[in-house]
Amino acid sequence: MADTWDNVTIPEFNSLLQMDPYLKQYEKDFRRRYGLFEKRLFLLEEAEGGFDQFTRSYRTFGVNRMADNRLVLREWAPAAEALFLTGDFNGWDNFSHPYEKKEFGKWELCLPPKHDNSPAIEHNTKLKVVVHTKKGERLYRISPWAKYAIQSEKQVIYDWVHWDPPQPYLHIHPRPKKPQSLRIYESHVGIASPDPKVASYTNFTTNVLPRIKDLGYNCIQLMAVMEHAYYASFGYQVTSFFAASSRYGTPEELKQLIDTAHSLDIVVLLDVVHSHASQNTEDGLNSFDGSDSCFFHSPPRGEHALWGSRLFNYSSWEVLRFLLSNLRWWMEEYRFDGFRFDGVTSMMYHHHGIGKGYRGDYSEYFGLQVDEDSLVYLMTANHVLHTLYPDCITIAEDVSGMPAVCRSVAEGGLGFDYRLAMAIPDKWIQILKELADEAWDMGNIVYTLTNRRYGENCIAYAESHDQSVVGDKSLAFWLMDKEMYTNMSSLIPMTPVIDRGIQLHKMIRLLTHALGGEEGYLNFMGNEFGHPEWLDFPRKGNNESYHYARRQYNLLDTDHLRYRQLYDFDRDMNRTEDKYGWLAAPPAFVSAKHEGDKVIVFERGNVLFLLNFHPTRSQTNYRVAVASPGKYTIKLDSDEVQYGGHGRLDHNTEFFTEPQPFNERENSMLVQRENSMLLRNTSERERELYAVT
Repeated sequence: MADTWDNVTIPEFNSLLQMDPYLKQYEKDFRRRYGLFEKRLFLLEEAEGGFDQFTRSYRTFGVNRMADNRLVLREWAPAAEALFLTGDFNGWDNFSHPYEKKEFGKWELCLPPKHDNSPAIEHNTKLKVVVHTKKGERLYRISPWAKYAIQSEKQVIYDWVHWDPPQPYLHIHPRPKKPQSLRIYESHVGIASPDPKVASYTNFTTNVLPRIKDLGYNCIQLMAVMEHAYYASFGYQVTSFFAASSRYGTPEELKQLIDTAHSLDIVVLLDVVHSHASQNTEDGLNSFDGSDSCFFHSPPRGEHALWGSRLFNYSSWEVLRFLLSNLRWWMEEYRFDGFRFDGVTSMMYHHHGIGKGYRGDYSEYFGLQVDEDSLVYLMTANHVLHTLYPDCITIAEDVSGMPAVCRSVAEGGLGFDYRLAMAIPDKWIQILKELADEAWDMGNIVYTLTNRRYGENCIAYAESHDQSVVGDKSLAFWLMDKEMYTNMSSLIPMTPVIDRGIQLHKMIRLLTHALGGEEGYLNFMGNEFGHPEWLDFPRKGNNESYHYARRQYNLLDTDHLRYRQLYDFDRDMNRTEDKYGWLAAPPAFVSAKHEGDKVIVFERGNVLFLLNFHPTRSQTNYRVAVASPGKYTIKLDSDEVQYGGHGRLDHNTEFFTEPQPFNERENSMLVQRENSMLLRNTSERERELYAVT
């Protein structure tokens, strides 16, 4: 077999090697992966006529209405002895409507229309698949392809509801163009309200979308949309993969949400969970046909030891059909613009990352610990998505740092557009937990923010939902803790804790935004204005309380609270990036990371960033290096009063460079008083300076 892989040609592999020559020693691994990918595409072409029709299998599986109102139902249940359909339509008769057994473990049922030519199953009525096993068991299941599921009052198990509205929502607005700089607002519909309840799609459309637009975010990442029976799982224990969660409303209301976002020129990504599935049986995929495998590997390989969930068999033809069609469904039916793939590290390795601390040694990314079935699935998924939808955005949640995750499949990569820079938020939490202000290590901070695989776009973030869940706290709460309850009013003088917290909150976010990302930045909803406390869903441990499962946007509507100041800074930071595009610019040149002065200075996107982290001292007559000569002016200043600062900088000041080499730059200039700012050179081609305190 080794000779077979030696003959595989990766079309653009040399481009990958030019960027990272150290990957040459693993060329056989790349060839083998690419060879398996090519074989998968060939078999799809040979057996299914190509991936276009194969990935539209939601049109042939589950329940589908034909033009003449016949209903055709199809399932894959290879271990079943017999299948029946029951529901409201037949008075819950368990035997009147048997499926016919087909080849390859498939089952089919055709229901002619009623005498009035209406479909045999009415819209918004309940159904069940009755599975008879070879052991003589009778199981009641939800179709894996179910498009809607609801939890009736006082019931634990979700019910499958046939969704075929007579007047489906029709999208009006075209998809926006893919942004050059991706500014992501990570969102959860259910908590997007200050009220202690599950919020709705309509609430998000009406009340949250305008805020996102105002803040300058051009992308929404929607979490917990795929149906999940356990609300407190944050959406990561999916039970129905084709169903939009009914706890927030109807599928049509989700479509309206996305269409409205598109009208605001905002793209919408789905947080897709293909790394594992809920172990629920009656309302999940687990044991659909009565076996311990079906969509999954048999135990122990098919079980995740930490998550208590089932793991897909990515080598299975029907699992491939199911997962690829699932991606296509969300793109076509709901018009999402792409996906954030959850749990990619768990997918890529047989050990699932459990107990692993990645050092960056390339031997960690190759060899027998790698699950190549999963890699080939991810390559295929990205190839399909980017072929059918050239502007589709895919993001990998990978903590391991595997090389080429965000390089094209043609180069031998996995084909993702972005990866999450997961080390950055961990670093900020570590600093706030463990270090006094004077002990902050500027060099280490810069190293963490810039330690990424260049040429592989990454999404930087200071905090996401992970840092806010119960057991941890938001950055704002780490910085200001209980004083947020009593001292956030601008009608009283700022206490030292609030003063420090507000300034650092802004500086941490700007530094992460400007230095940490390559084409992307992410913020979890509410954290832009310093949302207090933590996030905790209703569960037995908190007496089913919704108190922490909400976002208190009402704090912004009280003008004298300082949350509005943080909101305004975040808004203007995003708007300034939109104007100058530093996220899409080449990596920054860091000219200073001074430990004694606690100062970081860097240039990116023709903008000069100056940040002073010294806890007690403003810098005066401070020399900074610049590449481009000319006159610089302040464009963003975190010390402005409107952002909760002290207004110590004169925005009419002009800064002129001198031809005096400094810190590896040909030019430099004196900044008379600097806390934290962005400067842009306004001579020649309008370069500018940014200041942040």
